[in-house]
Amino acid sequence: MHIVNKKSCITAVKIALMSFAGMVALPAQAADELKVCAGKDELPYSNDKQQGFENEIAKIIGKSMDRKVTFVWWPDARYAVRDFLDKKQCDVLMGLDKGDPRVLNTKTYYKSGYVFVTRQDREIDITSWDHPYLKERSFRLGFLPDSPAKNMMLEIGRFDDMFDYLTELTDFKSTRNRYIKIDERKLVDDVITMRLHAAALWGPSVAKYVAESTTPLNMVLIEDNAKRANGSKIPMQYEAVMGVRLGDEALKAELDKAIASSQEEIDAVLKREHIPLLPI
Repeated sequence: MHIVNKKSCITAVKIALMSFAGMVALPAQAADELKVCAGKDELPYSNDKQQGFENEIAKIIGKSMDRKVTFVWWPDARYAVRDFLDKKQCDVLMGLDKGDPRVLNTKTYYKSGYVFVTRQDREIDITSWDHPYLKERSFRLGFLPDSPAKNMMLEIGRFDDMFDYLTELTDFKSTRNRYIKIDERKLVDDVITMRLHAAALWGPSVAKYVAESTTPLNMVLIEDNAKRANGSKIPMQYEAVMGVRLGDEALKAELDKAIASSQEEIDAVLKREHIPLLPI
């Protein structure tokens, strides 16, 4: 401390002690905490018991940044950016698609794709949407609403054949302007019981359930060559990034550095989940 005009040592000590006490009384500074918005009930990604793989990855990132991770739980994914990130309820969102314009994108921390899930004993060897099985009206393929698989079922003229199953998944409710949580384990179970021949699902969302099944299953990445009739691509592979508020370049840079230094630990978590990984 720089003392002007030689004030007494006692006064200086009192001032120093008061300043220190004031610092101790202050709440944790923003730089000491990383608030992560995450799904309250969205396993295998996240839940409020912190059992998801995204919860674990967030903690790895926080440790690398020397910040304490605090989770802020959202109940509806549609409003996570608008009502949580943008309103500064949290600092970062996990597991967004690369290129999401609502946020600043960090560097990619993993890449995966959609998969076909089948029973091993049925020997259904499909790897792309070009396979003749998928054109047969009797071939029952499960998929989720508002997914690339749904778009491809429309393209190949098979959507109507599975409309009954899709409406059952959504409890006969429209998904328009409504968030309906669908447990993707149901589709895996329906493959196991042979109600479905196959299911086309996002690999990270079902990899754990496929691996844990007592009935041997195959999970094969779908070839990334799907196209609409007009030639435009329907991607089957996506890169996962973290998202921060637009304009927060400093936090983005910190996260990028943490991702780079923690990539091996992140990969280890993903591999334990049996998630099919593609080169970044």
